[in-house]
Amino acid sequence: MRIDIDAFNVLQVLVEEGSFAKASERLHKAQSAVSYQIKKLEQHLGVTLFNRDHYRAELTPEGKVILAEGQRLLQHLANIEHLASRYSQGWEPKLELIIDGALPMEPIMSALKLMSEHNIPTKIQLNMEFLGGVQHRFERDQADLMLVKDYRTGPSYHPKSLPTITSVLVAARLHPLSQRRDISLPELQQHVELTIEDSSPGKRARDEMQFGGDKVFYLSGFIMKKNALLKGLGFGWMPDFLITEELANGELTTIDFVGGNRFSFTPQLVSTSERPLGRAGQLFTELILQEFALYQQQQTGLSGAGLG
Repeated sequence: MRIDIDAFNVLQVLVEEGSFAKASERLHKAQSAVSYQIKKLEQHLGVTLFNRDHYRAELTPEGKVILAEGQRLLQHLANIEHLASRYSQGWEPKLELIIDGALPMEPIMSALKLMSEHNIPTKIQLNMEFLGGVQHRFERDQADLMLVKDYRTGPSYHPKSLPTITSVLVAARLHPLSQRRDISLPELQQHVELTIEDSSPGKRARDEMQFGGDKVFYLSGFIMKKNALLKGLGFGWMPDFLITEELANGELTTIDFVGGNRFSFTPQLVSTSERPLGRAGQLFTELILQEFALYQQQQTGLSGAGLG
């Protein structure tokens, strides 16, 4: 049974105007055409929609239910037309982002908030992975962008550098390593190292910044790792933006390792020519570069204030 969708619009106008004559005038149709369209709809549905015994066109109880469903249908159709119009303007239906958990979320969320204010039709999916799991998920899901600490490059990849991130080698204030100076690698390896588990499937890839000891606890995220550090469970690298307060109040301290207790890396925002970015991907790229630059300025200002 094929229903004339426009008949629901006629039905709604008829109820609003209260008569076939006024409805036909508003719709710029002959009154006979309006009457025929409503009669045809009633025949299709097998339901009497209007009580024709009154001067003013009044819906039957069944007609009120049909009208409510018809209004929802018309709204859905309007949404589809709106989405189709936006998609035809270059907005992609979906934008999938894979984020490395070692990166700060603040500039990422700021960029997404700005995107939401553009009222774009694109659905955005954000997934977090760690180490090799970022690129694995990017390739497996055929995602649009990855914000990654490190990756295997290729001819189709197009990276854009983000501001440098610094990681600090730390332990809890009462941990034995916090009480010692000029710690050698063999001394460090006697203690439990806390590290992040590679989220890619299969054989676990060793983090290049691991120290090679036998006592290693693999954790599934930096929040868990931070809690383990604060409990004195072991030592490990942490992005400095995640432990600013704990370093300031002394809950965590930097380890005096002879090989150094800081390292920096330059994360990359990576797309691929195999999946060209639409307008949403291009907009996110602009915003994430902007927000990371602002975030770096804020962090530099805070560091300067702390030194002062």
